[in-house]
Amino acid sequence: MANISKTEFLNAVRAKNKGEDEFLQAVEEVVETVWDYYVEHPQYRQAKILERMAEPERVIMFRVPWVDDSGEVQINRGFRVEFNSALGPYKGGLRFHASVTLSGLKFLGFEQTFKNSLTTLPMGGGKGGSDFNPKGKSDNEIMRFCQAFMSELYRHIGANTDVPAGDIGVGGREIGYLFGQYKKLKNEFSGILTGKGMEYGGSRIRPEATGFGAVYFVKEMLATKGETLEGKTISLSGFGNVAWGAALKATELGAKVVTISGPDGYIYDEEGITDHKIDYLLELRASNMDIVEPYAERYGVPFFEGKKPWEQKVDIAMPCAIQNEMDDMDVKTLIDNGCQLIAEVSNMGLTAEAADLAAEKTTFAPGKAVNAGGVAVSGLEMSQNSMRLLWSEEEVDERLKHIMSDIHKTCVEYGQENSKVNYIKGANIGGFVKVADAMIAQGVV
Repeated sequence: MANISKTEFLNAVRAKNKGEDEFLQAVEEVVETVWDYYVEHPQYRQAKILERMAEPERVIMFRVPWVDDSGEVQINRGFRVEFNSALGPYKGGLRFHASVTLSGLKFLGFEQTFKNSLTTLPMGGGKGGSDFNPKGKSDNEIMRFCQAFMSELYRHIGANTDVPAGDIGVGGREIGYLFGQYKKLKNEFSGILTGKGMEYGGSRIRPEATGFGAVYFVKEMLATKGETLEGKTISLSGFGNVAWGAALKATELGAKVVTISGPDGYIYDEEGITDHKIDYLLELRASNMDIVEPYAERYGVPFFEGKKPWEQKVDIAMPCAIQNEMDDMDVKTLIDNGCQLIAEVSNMGLTAEAADLAAEKTTFAPGKAVNAGGVAVSGLEMSQNSMRLLWSEEEVDERLKHIMSDIHKTCVEYGQENSKVNYIKGANIGGFVKVADAMIAQGVV
C-alpha cells in the first residue's frame, strides 16, 4: 500500500472526511502540487508522510455555557484542532464566528502547518474557535464567554505546547479576557497567547502584520518582473485589521488602494484610500456594524450594494476577507480588465477553480505564503515573551520584511517552471519539505 496512486490517496481522504468540503479542498490543493515531489522522494512515501499530515494529531471539542446580560444561559461549541507539532508548539488563531465548524478549522489548521513552516520559525500548525458571534454582544457578555471558553481550553494549551492567537472575531479585547482567565486559572504569567496588548507582553505591529507582510510579498513578486508598487492600483476586500494593514503599507510604498468591502457591498475610491481614510477603517471595524457603506457616505464615493470589488479595473487584487470569496468568474473579470497580479491574503480566498485560472492566466500566489506575516509576528512575539524583551517597531518590521523575502525565495526555489514561478507549487512543496523531514527525524509518532 506504500505506492498507492494520487487518486487512491485522495479517495481515501474523502472517505474519511465526508462532508468536510473546506478541509478536502485544502488537502486536494496541496496533494495536487506536491504529489510528483512526493513520488520522487521514496523516504516520504515509505513513512506515509502525506497520510499522516492529512490527519490532525488531536481534535478537541467542548461545550461553552455562559450567561448573557438578560440572565439567560447560552451554549456554544468550542474547538481546538492541534494539527501538527513536528516543528514546534501548535500555533494558529482562534476564530469566533457563527460559521465556525470542525471542517473549517481542520482546513485552517492544515493550511497553518504549511504556512508556519514557510516562516522558518519553530511553530507547528493549529486552529481553534467557537460558533459564538461577538457582533452585537456587550463587553460583559464577551468577557463572560471568553472566560467560559478559556476555562476548558486552558487544559490543552501552554507556552511550549499550543499558543493560540486572534483571528476573525477575536481581537485585542477578546485576547485580553482570554489571557486574564488563563492567568487566574494557572496562576502564571506566560506567553500563552499572541496578539496581546502592549501593556502585557504584546509585540509592536502585530495588528498590521498580516497586511504588511502581504504587501512585502507582493513587492517581491513584482521585483521578479523588474517592477515596483509605485503607481500601481490595488483592490482590497474586507475592512478589518488585514485590509487596514495592507492599505497602510501599500500606500506607504507608492501604490493606490481603491476598494474595501464588507457583507453589504464595496466602495470605490478613485482618489485612493489614504491618510485619514485609512484611519477611518479602524473606526469602521470598531463600530461592530460590519458594513462599509458609511465610508461612501463620509467621503462621497460610490457604494456598490451586494457586489464584490473584483469588477473594478486595477493592477493588483488582494482578497483580504474570508475563504472562497473570489470565484473563477471574478478572476476572469479581473484578467479581462488588465489585472496582472492576484495575491490571496485571506485563507483560501479563491475557490479551487479560481486559483487554477489565476495561476494559469496571471501571476498568483496563495494565502499560505502571502498572509504568513501575521503568524510570523506572532512567532516574534513568542520570542520576545521568552526573552522578556520588547523590540522596537523598526526591528519587528525589519524581521518581518526578511521573513516575507525568505518565503518568496522558497516559493521561487520550489516553484520555478521555465520562465514563470508557480507560487502554489512553490509554497506547498517548500512548506511540505521542512515538516516532512522533521516528521521522519522524529519517528512514527
